[in-house]
Amino acid sequence: MKVIQVVGARPNFMKLAPLHRAMSTTPIEQKVIHTGQHYDAFMSDIFFEQLQIPRPEYHLGIGSGTHSVQTAKMMIELEVIFNQERPDWVIVFGDVNSTLAAALVCAKNGIKICHVEAGLRSYDRTMPEEINRIVTDQLSDLLLTPSIDGNQNLEKEGINPEKVILVGNIMIDSLFWSLQWIEKNPNTIKPALDLLNQYQLEPQNFILVTLHRPSNVDDPIKLNKIIEALGEISYQKPVLFPVHPRTKKILETLSFNNYPNLHFETPLGYMDFLYLQKNSLALVTDSGGIQEETTALGIPCLTLRENTERPITITHGTNQLIGNDFDKLKYELKEIIEGRGKKGRIPELWDGNTAKRICDIFMKML
Repeated sequence: MKVIQVVGARPNFMKLAPLHRAMSTTPIEQKVIHTGQHYDAFMSDIFFEQLQIPRPEYHLGIGSGTHSVQTAKMMIELEVIFNQERPDWVIVFGDVNSTLAAALVCAKNGIKICHVEAGLRSYDRTMPEEINRIVTDQLSDLLLTPSIDGNQNLEKEGINPEKVILVGNIMIDSLFWSLQWIEKNPNTIKPALDLLNQYQLEPQNFILVTLHRPSNVDDPIKLNKIIEALGEISYQKPVLFPVHPRTKKILETLSFNNYPNLHFETPLGYMDFLYLQKNSLALVTDSGGIQEETTALGIPCLTLRENTERPITITHGTNQLIGNDFDKLKYELKEIIEGRGKKGRIPELWDGNTAKRICDIFMKML
């Protein structure tokens, strides 16, 4: 059996790593295509190195562009490779443009598609990722869900339940593996340790921030309000903000007060960010993956979005939706600082063994 795994952006790499590692112990032939959707070294290359993923057999180097242009370029390149390789299965992850492009090409060429992290829904079709999720799930032959709400969503949409299997959250596989790696190899997180020393940040005594969604960072007025809210909180607890390249461009155009305890930094590798996350008091984010990681780590998470495709992080975990209510953001951060942050529990099958369960499914097909 030949399997091709398609990735293109930072969230994909954390999902690829444990599955590639697990499949390497089986007779399954696997190859990796990196579309180059994320082309910045800190957003792409460093993840292959830190997560110990072999270099992909194909790197398309697609780069930036509108959603339509990016997806179209990927489809053209992927079709050539799929026709050349003729895989039995193509595995796609999550909800990025690379995921949609691969699914569309497979559907047009009669190649079976497996979607890892199927069934998640925000029910907000203004988000490009929501379109990617819906279309990919409709086209997939095997839909592997991270949580029971994924199964429920797919059932509502009329997906044949025989194609849907609850396997757990593969992001948590990477999380647990990486934490063990850091413990054994502390030299791998020197940039994170340097930041803690530079700003004299004590464990569980600082706020960590990450923002990248257009709805938050492309509007200068809104981004300015977010910075002001974080700046006010920084008088109570230091705030560390590794700035995504997209966010940095807008941030440089803004004029705001100088907050001595609000620290802007360059992007970090996965291991470094994970170490800071594990040692933070709370996260402020608009990332889907971080909502999951904080739930697994038991760390309060405040999400600057009106909705989430990961509602289990709210019903079971430590996550809260803040939306555009920056007074609520300040209030909830104060609650956390005073020891009244939201508690949660780890959802079913978020145990670090999801990749093994996926491998078992493919081995039964042999």
